[in-house]
Amino acid sequence: MISEEAGEMLMVYDDPSNQQSLSLDDGSSTEESHDDTRLSLETNTDTVPYIGQRFATHDAAYQFYSEFAKRCGFSIRRHRTEGKDGIGKGLTRRYFVCHRAGNTPAKAANEGKQQRNRKSSRCGCQAYIRISKSSELGAFEWRVTGFANHHNHELLEPNQVRFLPAYRSISEADKSRILMFAKTRISVQQMMRLLELEKCVEPGYLSFTEKDVRNLLQSFRKIDSEDESIDLLRICRNIKGKEPDFKFEYLLDSNNRLENIAWSYASSIESYDVFGDAVVFDTTHRLTAIDMPLGIWIGVNNYGTPCFFGCVILREENLRSLSWALKAFLGFMNGKAPQTMLTDQNMCLKEAMAAEMPSTKHALCIWMIVAKFPSWFNAVLGDRYNDWKAEFHRLYNLESIEDFELGWRDMVTSFGLHANRHIANLYALRSLWALPYLRSHFFAGMMAIGHSKSINAFIQRFLIAQTRLPHFVEQASVAVDFKDQAAEQQIMQQNLQNINLKTGAPMESHAASVLTPYAFSKLQEQLVLAAHYASFQMEDGFLVRHHTKLEGGRKVYWMPREGIISCSCHQFEFSGILCRHTLRVLSTGNCFQIPERYLPVRWRRVTGTPPSKLVRDPQRNHSENVQLLRNMVSSLISESGKSKERLEIATEGVSMLLSRIREQPVSSTDGNAVQRNV
Repeated sequence: MISEEAGEMLMVYDDPSNQQSLSLDDGSSTEESHDDTRLSLETNTDTVPYIGQRFATHDAAYQFYSEFAKRCGFSIRRHRTEGKDGIGKGLTRRYFVCHRAGNTPAKAANEGKQQRNRKSSRCGCQAYIRISKSSELGAFEWRVTGFANHHNHELLEPNQVRFLPAYRSISEADKSRILMFAKTRISVQQMMRLLELEKCVEPGYLSFTEKDVRNLLQSFRKIDSEDESIDLLRICRNIKGKEPDFKFEYLLDSNNRLENIAWSYASSIESYDVFGDAVVFDTTHRLTAIDMPLGIWIGVNNYGTPCFFGCVILREENLRSLSWALKAFLGFMNGKAPQTMLTDQNMCLKEAMAAEMPSTKHALCIWMIVAKFPSWFNAVLGDRYNDWKAEFHRLYNLESIEDFELGWRDMVTSFGLHANRHIANLYALRSLWALPYLRSHFFAGMMAIGHSKSINAFIQRFLIAQTRLPHFVEQASVAVDFKDQAAEQQIMQQNLQNINLKTGAPMESHAASVLTPYAFSKLQEQLVLAAHYASFQMEDGFLVRHHTKLEGGRKVYWMPREGIISCSCHQFEFSGILCRHTLRVLSTGNCFQIPERYLPVRWRRVTGTPPSKLVRDPQRNHSENVQLLRNMVSSLISESGKSKERLEIATEGVSMLLSRIREQPVSSTDGNAVQRNV
């Protein structure tokens, strides 16, 4: 795999255009002072072109100049030929120029054809070499008659220049290995890793990139894309016919071939309606069988279990296709955008998010960033890598932006990372990944690095469903249904567990009756820790700090009449769970129940599944139904107590329901009889 800055460099230099727009006349300097040249390394006169230098053929001159360019940090291309009888006839002069010479003219707009907004690498660079043909004693040779090595752009480092198209190549032996790997259906990333291990080279130091491998596989692929598209659309339409709530969108190119397709299932749309406040959009995977980028939208339900929201297959992972994907997703979800969305470090996706979901807080998955640290910093830091990583995590978990900024500067100085590009890039994007900048936004706990394991495991099980493109939608549907069943079983197991109260506080038992076991366990941790904190009433609120500390602490603001409480640590805003500081203040203020607004609906027990579906499930046994009823009664009491009107409605309704229940006979079949106390 190549590094991120190398990937960005590829976007700039991988330019297919070959327009001849360099302006060089016959009077171009035939003698250039070597003092005016910009070289990326020290060279001697044997390796630097000079006026009068001789070559047997123009190809030999081209090869020499190409090797010189590679050492300096650029590549070259053939530019112009001249001869006595016109271009290409009686050839007497040739120009070789820097690959960034000239300027690419703007293409004429064509309303009927989609234009590719691809950035050109041309910047009018004037570096060149001119060779002229001469004869001496009847023997022809080529001499250097013009040379300029002044560049108007930065020259690349040795570890970057190798990514230029001119220096990338796949040998016949490597092609054979790649095609053999393709038959085993392993990913391109795995192919690159295997070849690196076989050749004993460091990651990213092969003579070709992932893009080159994908292009090679595409040239050998025997799949008829048009027929494949027709089959895939037929599958989606068949599912739509059977399940009217199944949604899909697709895009065809000018040749009527499938370009993008996205879909979501009815159960996924229902889940999103309740749990779509925080979403992960993972675009780091590809469908191995067809080597196309795959994006998956995932959330977490009230039991802490990952839930599937939608899926998209893209031909190319660019700004246009990612914007299309986000629009399709919003369409599936009736225009409801998530509060927050976590993604990979993808600048095209960052731009698409800003355009299509401006109200959504975009953040980067920290676990995806941390996974790149070994390749970014291991070699740079050596023995100090682990110390640096510990310091990074400390800074990441800080609460104050000011403390983060000061700590980051100290870290950069301490580890000598002022010139490191990855550090500079991380700092530029700090508002998208560092917790001090994100704590006031709700992420449902998915920012935690440990939570990535369950999400990754969910995605891997989902990817098992892939075979060929037309079958993926059907098999994915089966996979999602299976996961839904597994998640329901896990939920039931949680509900049947005996809740172990640790503090004996009324607030704890109240929370246990309302929250799911997953959410309650998070709140219980904070309740236990709250006992170790002291609170001091101030003029404008409370100061709460650990009993062993004499300074510092958190500011808590509490308005009992309005039922509003907030803390400077922003944990509730971030996770939906009250922090130890607010719980300490509530306890000090003789509050025996947690205010309703701080027991969010998305963390309550029966949220997300219609009660009719829960009650009528024939697969649920008697004890599970009893537990379910207890949960519903607990929620009934909590909701009814919010106002006098609600309480009157609930009392009247329960009284009527109780009368109806007492009229029903008691069944003793299936071993599910309830023991009656006479």
